[in-house]
Amino acid sequence: MRIETIIKEGKGTIVDVRTPGEFFGGNVKGSINIPLQEIPERMDEIKALNQPLILCCASGNRSGNAQGYLSSNGIDCVNGGPWFEVEYVQSKVVQA
Repeated sequence: MRIETIIKEGKGTIVDVRTPGEFFGGNVKGSINIPLQEIPERMDEIKALNQPLILCCASGNRSGNAQGYLSSNGIDCVNGGPWFEVEYVQSKVVQA
């Protein structure tokens, strides 16, 4: 599923996998912060989130790693890439 569709339909959760410092420096409105290195220990919390998850980070690399790990553990998720691109898609969808 495309991130535009997920956002437009009001489904899923945007998860930013950057560090807390990066996240607080700017993030997608309504997103939550689960740093990449914390994902394995926070799987119960992740499983309880509305899926599919839209994963984002600074460049798309960490969110890609997170997507691979989470998908292999049965989580419905997509790599949204850089957080500012997810924010842009969200702003377009909200304005439409």
